[in-house]
Amino acid sequence: MQFHVPQFIDVEDKLFGPFTFRQFVYMVGGLGLSYLVYKFFGIVIAIFLVPAILGLSAALTFVKINNKPFIQILEAWFKFNINKKLYGRNLYIWRKDPPKKTTRSSSTTPTAPIEPSYIPRLSDSKLKDISWGLDVLDVNKK
Repeated sequence: MQFHVPQFIDVEDKLFGPFTFRQFVYMVGGLGLSYLVYKFFGIVIAIFLVPAILGLSAALTFVKINNKPFIQILEAWFKFNINKKLYGRNLYIWRKDPPKKTTRSSSTTPTAPIEPSYIPRLSDSKLKDISWGLDVLDVNKK
């Protein structure tokens, strides 16, 4: 027995001509809100608000950015602007703090050079051990 496997399940059905139900609601909602703004506030304020409302309605209906609906882009923009961000010195989490410079006072006497401590062997490869030792010593010098 063969079964019909549905395809294109991520495509919405066209219910009102070439428009999906969601697109139709965005268009009708934008037109209705524009009409209400005109009736309540008059022509003077409506001249400024109605184009913005109709523009947003048209963007919600027709615009796709990277195959994503405009409503998802708008939602991501709001979430980005509302959430906390890191400011100031710690703008990037991955940035390492600069090393702190220490100053020697004149009363201290110079000591013998510090010998590197014992570096354990990680593997049987001598090249890997040398490279690991250089990385560790390089980090300690900074």
